[in-house]
Amino acid sequence: MSTRHILLGLLARGPSHGYDLKRRHDERFPQARPLAYGQVYTTLQRLVRDGLAEVDATEADSGPERTVYRSTDEGARELAEWAGGIAPPAPFVTNEIFAKLVVSILADGDPAAYLRAQRAAHMDRMRELTALKTAPGADLSTVLSADYALNHLDADLRWMNTTAARLTHLTAEVDPA
Repeated sequence: MSTRHILLGLLARGPSHGYDLKRRHDERFPQARPLAYGQVYTTLQRLVRDGLAEVDATEADSGPERTVYRSTDEGARELAEWAGGIAPPAPFVTNEIFAKLVVSILADGDPAAYLRAQRAAHMDRMRELTALKTAPGADLSTVLSADYALNHLDADLRWMNTTAARLTHLTAEVDPA
């Protein structure tokens, strides 16, 4: 996920300071890793440096001074280009589960036990996500984020089942000795 573009998208609603941007990010993308304040402010500084955002005001109510940022016309153009662009499917799949499976075979481990344990971890996470999305008052962002994650976990589970059925052949291919 592009933090730069997400912050530009949040600024599209109007000027805001870093604290509010972080809070709104965490609300709008509930299943994403929460942004650190340092990441927000570093990204805002880069947006200003690149002419995509600018300082709108500096406020000092009853607390520390807060800088308010707003998107520039150039920032709005870049955001529109990014948001309208098609995300290309990844040319290579980096799958940590597959890598660990192969290493388990190479290191004389128990790849079948690894797959069972990984499947159990996926099932636990799927139960957590299902509870999250079906909780009373769950907002649509939470439901959609959970659905996205559940579909990916389901795809992993299907892959694990297929791989478990082919484990003997994979072991012979990876370690023909």
